[in-house]
Amino acid sequence: MSSLDKNTREKFKALKICVVIPTYNNAKFLESVLNSVLAEVDDIIVVNDGSPDNTDDILLTYNQKVTVIKHKINQGKGIALRSGFKKAKELGFDYAVTMDSDSQHKATDLYKFADMIENNPGCLVVGSRNLDGKELSQGSGFANKFSNFWFTVHTFHRLSDTQTGYRIYPLNQVANMHIFSSKYETELEMLVRCAWKGVDIHSVPIEVYYPPKGERVSGFRPARDFTRISILNTIFTIVAFFYGYPSMLVHYLIKKITG
Repeated sequence: MSSLDKNTREKFKALKICVVIPTYNNAKFLESVLNSVLAEVDDIIVVNDGSPDNTDDILLTYNQKVTVIKHKINQGKGIALRSGFKKAKELGFDYAVTMDSDSQHKATDLYKFADMIENNPGCLVVGSRNLDGKELSQGSGFANKFSNFWFTVHTFHRLSDTQTGYRIYPLNQVANMHIFSSKYETELEMLVRCAWKGVDIHSVPIEVYYPPKGERVSGFRPARDFTRISILNTIFTIVAFFYGYPSMLVHYLIKKITG
């Protein structure tokens, strides 16, 4: 059987891929999310980022099925991701798929990330949501367009969705990256810095589900987080000229020379 014929579970094992799920106050969705992911793959790391709800109780029922990291206090999605990447690297994985714990990401899309890694080893893959007809949270639609524009300015790469949390990261590139952000802007920081390091970035179409407004639980705060993203973009605009653009040129030339 060729690797292309393997199912998702086998591919994840062969390619040393795990799933990292940071969670904060999403207890009412967490069980269904874990069950859906476990139906596809075996290796899951959940980072409980100081949730005051009954997340701990739910995770206790999965203690033989998933690896759990617990932060005593809420530290932000960025730090939760870094904790998950560090543990994944310690466990011997080469890649980590990140998923949100609010049920918006579909586990049945996991195979798309494995297929892309199989055909493009070492790349970073970003899920691309079809947001037509979706009722987005306040400010998130504008924030995505804003982020897409500045990502192109900083990296000369175009992506249709730089704000989705459904991605696969090459751990050799991000596990030991010295990230200076801690909240939602961390995902943008890692994306830009991987581009500067010459990591190939691809996108795959993904399905997305947004619960009705009354049922949504989100740590995203439009005013606060949009301000943080704007500050990060300002910093990157300066750094791009002195480091980002030259670094991308060097990596491009190395790839051309080495074939």
